[in-house]
Amino acid sequence: MLSFHKEGYKIIAFTFLIVLSGILLSEKFIELYWLQKGIQTVLIIFLIIVLQFFRNPKRITEINDHQIIAPVDGKVVVVEEVEEPEYFKGKKLQVSIFMSPINVHVTRYALSGLVKYSKYHPGKYLVAWHPKASTENERTTIVIKNKTFGEVLYRQIAGALAKRIVNYAEEGENVIQGTDAGFIKFGSRVDIFLPLDTKLAVKIGDKVKGGVQVIAEK
Repeated sequence: MLSFHKEGYKIIAFTFLIVLSGILLSEKFIELYWLQKGIQTVLIIFLIIVLQFFRNPKRITEINDHQIIAPVDGKVVVVEEVEEPEYFKGKKLQVSIFMSPINVHVTRYALSGLVKYSKYHPGKYLVAWHPKASTENERTTIVIKNKTFGEVLYRQIAGALAKRIVNYAEEGENVIQGTDAGFIKFGSRVDIFLPLDTKLAVKIGDKVKGGVQVIAEK
């Protein structure tokens, strides 16, 4: 059964009303058959796009403290050793996953553990793959302490189309791998910062599936 994320309920309802109104009005006021049906087709396509964006497919996660799973669906666009300046202020292994508008945009916890840090940063809306997006775009930074990996940081980053990041992680709470961690509306990316000795299971260009696919292990 197809389900939708709760962050999309209001938008879906509003879109449905707009589309229904548009179809009824076109039936009443537009006499040209081809134009009437053309408008109705465009409206229905728009509704389908909104529905597919907010879809929330059920994912069964095999919880494993020795594995990091993909927090989102998308394409791996960065795998490199970098300096993480906000929390660690040191070298970490970065894995970045880019989500296009057609990907599922639910963010899931990549590992179980204690939320040590959760902070929202207002910012710009550069395209999500821009090198400066990680430090200049609107974003949230979350750090989870896990008994195997220690502290792991992930960052939800808004893109050129994303206008709202939803983050459910609260400092001091224990979270479970694979469960709902938030949502990013309309195009974005997630960066994950791991210990340098982490063994990666993905490379640049790989497409990953959030909540189920292993991206690193230790």
